[in-house]
Amino acid sequence: MTRRKKPEEFRSFRWFGVKDLRAFGHRSRLYQMGYDHAELANKPVIAIINTWSDINPCHAHLRARAEEVKRGVWQAGGFPIELPAMSLAETYVKPTTMLYRNFLAMEVEELIRSHPVDGVVLLAGCDKTTPGTIMGAIQVDLPTIFVPAGPMLRGNYRGRMLGSGSDVWKYWAEKEAGRVTENEWSEMERGIARSFGTCMTMGTASTMTALADTLGLSLPGASAIPAADAGHARMAALSGARIVEMVFEDLKPSDILTAKAFENALAVHMAMAGSTNAMIHLIAIARRCGVPLTLDDFDRVSAEVPVLCNIRPTGEFLMEDFYYAGGLIALWKQLKPLLHTGERNVIGTIGGALDEAEVHLPEVIRPLDRPVAARGGTAILKGNLAPQGCVMKPAAADPALLQHRGPALVFDDYDAMMKAVNDEDLDVTADTVMILRNAGPVGGPGMPEWGMLPIPRKLLKEGVRDMVRISDARMSGTSYGACILHVAPEAYVGGPLAAVRNGDIIALDVARRTITLEVDQAEIERRLAEWRPPERDYSRGYLKMHAENIQQAPEGCDFTFLQSPHKLPEPEIH
Repeated sequence: MTRRKKPEEFRSFRWFGVKDLRAFGHRSRLYQMGYDHAELANKPVIAIINTWSDINPCHAHLRARAEEVKRGVWQAGGFPIELPAMSLAETYVKPTTMLYRNFLAMEVEELIRSHPVDGVVLLAGCDKTTPGTIMGAIQVDLPTIFVPAGPMLRGNYRGRMLGSGSDVWKYWAEKEAGRVTENEWSEMERGIARSFGTCMTMGTASTMTALADTLGLSLPGASAIPAADAGHARMAALSGARIVEMVFEDLKPSDILTAKAFENALAVHMAMAGSTNAMIHLIAIARRCGVPLTLDDFDRVSAEVPVLCNIRPTGEFLMEDFYYAGGLIALWKQLKPLLHTGERNVIGTIGGALDEAEVHLPEVIRPLDRPVAARGGTAILKGNLAPQGCVMKPAAADPALLQHRGPALVFDDYDAMMKAVNDEDLDVTADTVMILRNAGPVGGPGMPEWGMLPIPRKLLKEGVRDMVRISDARMSGTSYGACILHVAPEAYVGGPLAAVRNGDIIALDVARRTITLEVDQAEIERRLAEWRPPERDYSRGYLKMHAENIQQAPEGCDFTFLQSPHKLPEPEIH
């Protein structure tokens, strides 16, 4: 049997249990808040890190979920305290929440480390909040459980299912082509987001919560429960109860987040055709655990694992359907031959969760012998345009564009690009390779989701719905198309993307994993020697810290001084 901790071994005991002047002050302030010391004595203190805010629709229910977590903590014999953290609402934070992921990670780390807590519950789900909170928590390495926000309900428009993000881009293209009226567009606007919760397509939110679940940090299958489902509230209470036992068992992230756990996450990511953003986040999380994950690992697993989830933007269905089909545990069941089923999670092992797993809707979660696509959901391309690599989601692109050669049309900033694509006299064809640069980790700043460059209005009216687009930016996980992203090194720091000029020929071959600028290397070097980055004001504050310390996409876009498994010492209490 696992040895159970004694109350005097709890971290919080140093604050409350000793007989000295400082502990007197801590206990007296408990009385000040209306608690009696008997309510806390011999109980683990549980921090509930809540990323709720008034302007985050994905997390609008997390205020209620925090109370449900507290209910579970109290019932299991713990003492809950709620600690607010930066919310990072994907819809509203500009220029991008990615700029602040590491800020959130730092905040979570210090919230946990500096307070008298023994275990941690993370309430998050909107794109950057999942990796940000996890990155912070693993640095302190106290028992931790992740409560995912859950996807919102399916959108609806005149009896048709709408998926957040994916159908926005689809119908916007039709509107620009003159095939959707303003009244129809307005009706879609009111029907596409019908409840609280994260995007219900396989965007970054659903991808990252599923990966956190697969890594072992959630109650198995928790990530698939729709936010508005009553089961979501029950899951929150059960998580609160479980974290109390995890403290007594001393079950920490370092016991769970092994190299094999990350191998499992890679397999699930490919089977879901998950968001390209996961590459950045999973690398950052892994390296904080001392696991040297690279882009090559993604490409290796992509060749081994087919796409099984028939979910938009790659497939037909939505996350609500995924839940009804059996959810993440049903996907694990289909992937069982490819998973390390002995890996631990917060309650047991992945294998232990599979005993009663079943696929209820086989069109939503396919078997290995009848996949949506034969290869995994992402591809890593390299070449003289991207020496450190770039990322593509082939299953979400027009197959005819997976091998392509065409002239470049280059934009140095987003506003110039948007002005050009709305010009119906723009010199562009379906063969053109559109490029947006200076939108990477430093140049963005923060690597905004600008990589799904809009197809020029002129081409939309001609019936074009996909074309090759290249950027050092990211794109929303809900997006689709022949978009090549995360080009590294980015243009702003002198990567080869900065050398491209209008009319240069670019060749793409996804099968060979190559991307080539057909310009002599000496000429590329001459252009880069003459090139100067656009002006940016990074003179003070967080922007200065970010610009001076941010890594490139293949390294996880972490800060150089944070990407380490090293744990800081416990704070002194005087």
